[in-house]
Amino acid sequence: MAHLSALKWGTGTRTFEMFLEPTCPFSVKSLRKIQPLLEKVGEENLTVHIRLQSQPWHMFSGVIVRAILAASTLEQGRGKAHYVLLAVADHREEFEFTDHCSGPNMNTTPAEILARLETYSGVALAEAFTLEDVTKAVKWHAKYSRQNGIHVSPTFMVDGLIDPAFSSGDSVDEWAGRLFP
Repeated sequence: MAHLSALKWGTGTRTFEMFLEPTCPFSVKSLRKIQPLLEKVGEENLTVHIRLQSQPWHMFSGVIVRAILAASTLEQGRGKAHYVLLAVADHREEFEFTDHCSGPNMNTTPAEILARLETYSGVALAEAFTLEDVTKAVKWHAKYSRQNGIHVSPTFMVDGLIDPAFSSGDSVDEWAGRLFP
């Protein structure tokens, strides 16, 4: 049976949940702030969770979310999932449609997307991609988002409450100041 590693960094009692869609440019900005934020406030003070928020206007979103969760089942799963997230972030145009509906990816298959993810991340995903536990995890992420009233990415929750004051355009210092006033 596969074990999914939590997409969690830090050990603090304050909890910051980031609902991200991997191909969303605003989610990418947010993703890149996790490590600097933890360095700023201290890993012992903050726990950051990535919650994957698949969105239908990002056409390969479901495939990519599933691949990230598949990576989390592998040895050193959290790190492998992070590699896949960064591979998408670093090569967004390879995983997204132009204007959400056109462009070179129109003839791309899910198998080709998975192969690109493996190439860019260096993580072998194909076998884990088919696991039933990954299906359960995809459903859990979707259900958790819906139960919390989250429909778009990025959305941020602090200690279990949505906080609309956070934006992907904010600096790490602004985030730190909101989390620890």
